[in-house]
Amino acid sequence: MTVFEVPDGLTEIGHELPLVMEMIARTARWVHPDTFRALPVWCPDTARGRPRYDATWSRVLVSARGVEKVEENIRAGTALVEALGVKTRPKPRNWTVCHIWGYDDDAFAGRSNVVQDPRFYSCIGNMVWLPTPLKGFTDAVPQIKECLRVCAFHLYGWACEHDDVRAGAARVRSGAIPEGYPDTWPTAARRCLPPGTAPFTERVSASVVRRKARIRAQLDDAGLVHYGREDVRAVLRFWRVELG
Repeated sequence: MTVFEVPDGLTEIGHELPLVMEMIARTARWVHPDTFRALPVWCPDTARGRPRYDATWSRVLVSARGVEKVEENIRAGTALVEALGVKTRPKPRNWTVCHIWGYDDDAFAGRSNVVQDPRFYSCIGNMVWLPTPLKGFTDAVPQIKECLRVCAFHLYGWACEHDDVRAGAARVRSGAIPEGYPDTWPTAARRCLPPGTAPFTERVSASVVRRKARIRAQLDDAGLVHYGREDVRAVLRFWRVELG
């Protein structure tokens, strides 16, 4: 009896890696490094899995079925779009935020401690905007994750400091260029912006000013009962953010 042999799906994708990376390189949208330098973290008060509160930080939001809501990827995605300076009315459809340092569990059975850390959840150097169908590749294919991390390192001068990814970050900082890395992306010897890098415009600069003002106002507002001021200050110190 003849058996139809099918290899591991990631092995099949590995054979097509240059084609997949070409699609990602041509379509990914990156925040400009000047935007990253102006404000590296946009929502220092939250991370994935944390409770979602109302505008006054006094009440946990509850779904129609009575379940308390938690942060998924909503505020990180909003921050990325704002940092890109994208027109949101109407908002472009079929784009998804991808955390560059996030899941390393191919089965998606574990928890990603990196995006549960407010230092990295809304870090705009830790995100890239991709056409939704390509998101699965970045989640599941280790070689593609490595390429994104190397690109972010050379674009922003940053690799994640979380203990869970220490070995991977050290490899990225070593300057090693992974197989399939696009020749249109930056390296130590090739100083360039990847295709799809958003400009640092007056619109983006104004967004940075508004974000800083909002964080400053929240830190000063004693009425925000559940707003974690000390945690927010710790995140800002980590990134050396000056609110002005």
